[in-house]
Amino acid sequence: MRAIVHTRYARTDNLELRELPIPSPKPGEVLVRVHATSMHADIWHLVNGRPYFLRLMGAGLFGPGGKIPGTDLSGVVEAVGSSVTRFKQGDAIFGETTRSHQWSHGGAFADYAVAPAHKLALKPATLSFVEAAALPTSGLIACQATFDEGAVKAGDAVLVNGAAGAVGLFALQLCKDAGAVVTAVDGSAKLEALRQAGADAVLDYTVMDYTAGEDRYDLVIDIPGNHPIKRCLGVLKPWGRYVYIGHDGYGATGGRWIGSMARFLRLWLVQWLRGQRPRFPPAPDYPKRLAMLGRLAADGRLRPRVGRVLALDHVPEALRCLEQGAVEGKIVVEVAPPAQ
Repeated sequence: MRAIVHTRYARTDNLELRELPIPSPKPGEVLVRVHATSMHADIWHLVNGRPYFLRLMGAGLFGPGGKIPGTDLSGVVEAVGSSVTRFKQGDAIFGETTRSHQWSHGGAFADYAVAPAHKLALKPATLSFVEAAALPTSGLIACQATFDEGAVKAGDAVLVNGAAGAVGLFALQLCKDAGAVVTAVDGSAKLEALRQAGADAVLDYTVMDYTAGEDRYDLVIDIPGNHPIKRCLGVLKPWGRYVYIGHDGYGATGGRWIGSMARFLRLWLVQWLRGQRPRFPPAPDYPKRLAMLGRLAADGRLRPRVGRVLALDHVPEALRCLEQGAVEGKIVVEVAPPAQ
């Protein structure tokens, strides 16, 4: 099979397209014929080996060791391991390939990949493989921010900072679907896309600082964390919730050693000093959440925004586009288009 292999920590000249044996599913795993996979920020961090603590979390301390990147996929079940009963050969599925967290390579940038059965769901027939591949990681993070940490409810005033990114756009739509009134913040070129996604109000961050305004919110979902924590907390209503996602601009704002974790630590300290209990979301119920994302997308209530589709041998280009912010919406790698 063809696979993208990660040979060393660097920019995008550290990825090679090679021929490798097809893996076999272990108990509890599914072998998937990959049709599409998508990009997200954690893949960039793993390929570059930054921040350094990620190397201790599964990326590889001294080097990646020829691992295959990629965590999200859609495709068709080729074979199932023992004890797998939810899927059978020929099922169209989507989901994640990582066993624990996103800070390790998942093997999705290949013709075939193995994935834990509990991190997969059946693909709705009305969704293309490309659309389905755009859902898992970004959609699951948005679900955690919206429902677990944010506890959003109908009528809430919500602000999403960085709303035009993959997580932000999903969070915006999930909040709207829950009945919230949403203010979306991003650059001027992206404001129309936010209106189309259902935002009740939009703010251009190059013109207006949302932390300096008079509006107060029940929930702030902050993807980039580009304002001081105390000012972000200052726009909350009493008992309002602030959820920080932790995007560090591909190393531009996070430290070399622990990245955006430094801001998380400061946030938890400020909350503790204010007598507030930091929220630590539980591990998601993957089958339930993935099925919900697929159902909402199939119903048109959650629209994956695919900005560009590239072939497997163009993964380095896809990573460059991701880092440069050159594409609105998700970047999807189409590994094997389905037969017509």
